[in-house]
Amino acid sequence: MDVAQVLELVKARLGITTAVRDTYLTAIIAGVIDELEKEKGIQLDSGNAHHLMFVVDYATWRYQSVGDGTTAYTGQPISMPRHLQFRLHNLVISAGGDPE
Repeated sequence: MDVAQVLELVKARLGITTAVRDTYLTAIIAGVIDELEKEKGIQLDSGNAHHLMFVVDYATWRYQSVGDGTTAYTGQPISMPRHLQFRLHNLVISAGGDPE
């Protein structure tokens, strides 16, 4: 997976036009890719638009849900959005990986 390509797409999605957060975003992207490949058993392909956009969306969510894992207003745990859960589940199944 091309981290530089994912970085540019994540920054576009977040509306970031400077390189100030590139190091932090790159670390998040690398962590997401590593998790998907090593823990979930998904062989990511940069040429696959579904894979690329899932990594972008997942990394964006990770960036936006920083902190102690709870919302500032209610203190409730932040859970992964359902659309990401469904897409991750489908990727794991199509890759023949283990969802656990």
